[in-house]
Amino acid sequence: MASGSTKAIVAALFANLGIAIAKFVGYAFTSSSSMLAEAIHSVADTANQALLLLGSRQAARDATPDHPFGFGRERYFWSFIVALVLFTLGGLFAIYEGWHKLGEGSHEVSNVQWAIGILVLGIFLEGYSFRTAVKASRPLKRRATWWEFIRHSRTPELPVVLLEDFGALTGLTLALTGISVAAVTGDSRWDAYGTIAIGVLLVVIATVLVFEMKSLLIGESALAPMRRAILEAIEGTEDVGGVLHMRTQHIGPDELLVAAKIQLRPGLDTAGVAATINRAERRVREAVTIECMIYLEPDVFDPEHPDLPGG
Repeated sequence: MASGSTKAIVAALFANLGIAIAKFVGYAFTSSSSMLAEAIHSVADTANQALLLLGSRQAARDATPDHPFGFGRERYFWSFIVALVLFTLGGLFAIYEGWHKLGEGSHEVSNVQWAIGILVLGIFLEGYSFRTAVKASRPLKRRATWWEFIRHSRTPELPVVLLEDFGALTGLTLALTGISVAAVTGDSRWDAYGTIAIGVLLVVIATVLVFEMKSLLIGESALAPMRRAILEAIEGTEDVGGVLHMRTQHIGPDELLVAAKIQLRPGLDTAGVAATINRAERRVREAVTIECMIYLEPDVFDPEHPDLPGG
C-alpha cells in the first residue's frame, strides 16, 4: 500500500478511537441517542481502519500455486467488508436507536454542555483525519472531480477513508444540531431525529462503497489513460505491426494483468518473435507506473473475425 494511504488510515484509526471513547463518556453523562449513535459509528470506523490495515498486510503475501497472481485483491475484499460493517453497525444501528427513542416518547437529554464539547472536539479530530485523506488522495485524483475519483479509483482505501471521514463530519454536525435543538426547545424528539438522520447518511455512504468495491472485486480494467499508454508502448515497438486485441484487469490496486494479441512484421524467425515480444514488454513496464504481468501472443489479422484493441 502506498505510504499516503497508510498515513491516512492510521490518522483515521487514532482519531476515531479517541472520538469513540469520548462519545461513550458523553453518552454516559447525557443519555443522548445521537451521542450513542455517534459512539457506535466511531467504533465501526475504528474497526474499519483496522480491517483496511489487515487487508494491506494480507495483500502483501507472495503468490502461491493456488493463487498464482498473488493476493492483491485482498485489499478489495476487506474494503468490501468495511462497507458492510458501516452499513450494519453504523447505519442500521443508528436508525434503530433513533426509531426506538421516538417510540419511547420523551427522554431527557441532560448535561448538554458535555455533549456539545465532545462533538466539537470530534469535529476537530475528524477534520484532521479528513484533511490527511484529502492530501493523500490529491496526487491520484489529479484533474478528476472528487466524485470521479471515488467512482473510478483502483486504490480502495482512500475512497473508503474519504467517505468515512466525510460521513463522520456530517454525522457530528447532525448530532450537534439534534442535541442543541432538543436542549433549546425541550423536545427530545429532535435528538432522535438527529440519530435517524445519521443512520440514513451512513447507509447511503455504505451503499455507494458496497457497489464500488463489488465492481473492483469482479475485476476492472486499467483506466483509459493507462490503456492508451500500453497500446502506444506496444505499437511503438520495433517489428510490431499493431495490436489486434487487448484486455487489461487490475489484480490489485498496484498490479495489472495485460493480455494482447499483436501482429508482427512478416518474416521474423522464432528468435526474432521472442526478442520483439520482450522489447514490447519492457516498453509497457516503462510506460506505466504499476507492476504488470504481461502476456503477448503473436497473431495475424483475420478480416472475417476482426478483433479491435480493447480494455
